[in-house]
Amino acid sequence: MDKPHRIWVIALSFLVAFMLTAMPLPDFALPWRPAWIAMALVYWCMALPERVGVLTGWVIGLILDVMHGSILGQHALGLAFVAYVVLQYHQRLRVFPLVQQALIIGSIAFVYLFAMLWIYRLLGSVDYGFSYLFGALTTGLLWPWVYIVLRDVRRRARVA
Repeated sequence: MDKPHRIWVIALSFLVAFMLTAMPLPDFALPWRPAWIAMALVYWCMALPERVGVLTGWVIGLILDVMHGSILGQHALGLAFVAYVVLQYHQRLRVFPLVQQALIIGSIAFVYLFAMLWIYRLLGSVDYGFSYLFGALTTGLLWPWVYIVLRDVRRRARVA
């Protein structure tokens, strides 16, 4: 008997990530906002690389571009890059301890956020300071919990 695909679990995790990204925060906490969507994308690229990949990152990024009102394709390019890097190293990332994964995912988030900051500054659309990059630190710190929660959800829903 074939395993059920249960793609709705993946879509629901991205919906929750979008909601967390859109959640209002006080001004002092805005620079520390984790890259929720990037973390969800990284997890699913590691867990199901044959089903979630660069195209998924591109589509999710386009939705994020519309949500933020940024240049169409900005986040799409960044998330496609994130997905590409994770897909290239997903077998190695899977076997690393969570602390080492957190350092790597935080580094990937730093590159992603730096690229977004560079594009924002280049085009002059939004004036974020370099504190925008603090989100990479919180992304790395929250990665172990996000990984454990999504892994448990995937196992209980038997997503294959």
